[in-house]
Amino acid sequence: MVGSTNVIERVRDAQQRHREDPSGRLDADRTKRELHVELIESLDFEQVGKMPREELEIRLREILVQRVEARNLPLSRMEREWMVQEILDEVLGYGPLEPILKDGEITDILVNGFDKVWIEKGGKLSKTRVRFQSNQHLMQIIDRIVTSVGRRIDETTPMVDARLPDGSRVNAIIPPLALDGPMLSIRRFGAVPITASNLVALKSIPREIMDVLQGCVQAKLNILISGGTGSGKNTLLNVLSAYVPASERIVTIEDSAELKLQQEHVVRLETRPPNLEGRGQVTQRDLVRNALRMRPDRIILGEIRGAEAMDMLQAMNTGHEGSLSTIHANGTRDALARLEAMVGMDMPNMADRSIRQTIARAIDVIIQVDRLIDGTRRLITVTEIVGMESAVISTQDIFKFEQVGLDAQAKVHGAFAATGTRPRFAEKLKSYGVDLSPDLFRFRMEV
Repeated sequence: MVGSTNVIERVRDAQQRHREDPSGRLDADRTKRELHVELIESLDFEQVGKMPREELEIRLREILVQRVEARNLPLSRMEREWMVQEILDEVLGYGPLEPILKDGEITDILVNGFDKVWIEKGGKLSKTRVRFQSNQHLMQIIDRIVTSVGRRIDETTPMVDARLPDGSRVNAIIPPLALDGPMLSIRRFGAVPITASNLVALKSIPREIMDVLQGCVQAKLNILISGGTGSGKNTLLNVLSAYVPASERIVTIEDSAELKLQQEHVVRLETRPPNLEGRGQVTQRDLVRNALRMRPDRIILGEIRGAEAMDMLQAMNTGHEGSLSTIHANGTRDALARLEAMVGMDMPNMADRSIRQTIARAIDVIIQVDRLIDGTRRLITVTEIVGMESAVISTQDIFKFEQVGLDAQAKVHGAFAATGTRPRFAEKLKSYGVDLSPDLFRFRMEV
């Protein structure tokens, strides 16, 4: 929600929209714009700036109800309440986006144009009836969102990636880069972090496999979580980080802070984009290097995506065991190839074999997660890196999800199963008090 100190800036917006289309698309729309302008012009901005957000909303609602009643509009009580709420959303919030922002089950809001708003709910995309009055209206809401986090968007900086106070990640891009008008994407994260029990209940990961992953974290294995966009990488990273002992010092590094660790001894670091003069940028690589001087027991890197790859691998190889990170890839072998490519771009004189040896010594386990065709998110593979064979990184799958088909409702059916291979890390887990039963490697669960 936007603070009351920004209300005065909305007067010009409302008046401008009213001048652009004085007739309105519909009588209801014209009436709302007129009431909006009347409300703004009747305010004492000096007093408004001093009011708490909740008190201001109550006061404005009272004024609007009186003005709507005075017009004797041919509307039902429910329709009048909707009209009042829509005007309040426009004045105090993010306009047409407010109703869907209040729905905690919506994970993504995708605005492809002033009249094309899509949402993701339950893993499925669907188009909504939400619309803005025009591209100019959408642009004003985008500007309001961006301004609220201390950023700006215009022709000189037509792209913005930012984080809202509630942790939601926002990306906006406007003309001339966006050919069909302003575009907005909001990725939201639940107020209550998802736990291991939630993932087990959702059948995303069986309890038996989750217990093994818990042991891997407690035994300080270096873990890389791989998957595509929206596959649940950060969710799983957050869940696994909960198994880090509370006595250890954790340093998290992210482009946009999304992790919600429950431990007390946590240092959270976030990158910074360059300013308008192109200065002041702080990259993930800068933060990884700085984190090494902060006496961390664990380093959790939100996502490996560039030059920080080599620094993170070196940290894993030089005493910072138990580190966790994510990477965009379609499979565990793809994850290794991407990691190798990122290191190679940063270290062009380093031999391919040396890069692979560095990776093989640093990473212990790769977990592949994916969003399936029915929208469910599931663990697909747990892969152990066992070393080098000639010039190739040698791996072995420990657990897999095998998809067998779809039912009449297009729901995915399959089974989580052990491959029968006992991991080499079993001995290390045993030294930390985690004894893996032989039955675990004959495990199979239909879903």
